Amino acid sequence: MATILEQLAKAIEDSGVTRYRISKDTGVNQSVLLRIVKGTGGCNLETLDTLCDYLGLELTWCKSRGKRR
Repeated sequence: MATILEQLAKAIEDSGVTRYRISKDTGVNQSVLLRIVKGTGGCNLETLDTLCDYLGLELTWCKSRGKRR
């Protein structure tokens, strides 16, 4: 299963919208978008929420069903 950031990177690439336009529309710095798309960095929850909203994604948290370490 892809991580949240991997799914977000795919959504950014599949959106057909340039990172420049996403940056201008959302206020998220282009360098943050580039790091997400390249898989070399992350973002805070506020940025994640902003990008998900912009891309029409729903962000949900599920409690892990695995054992705690």
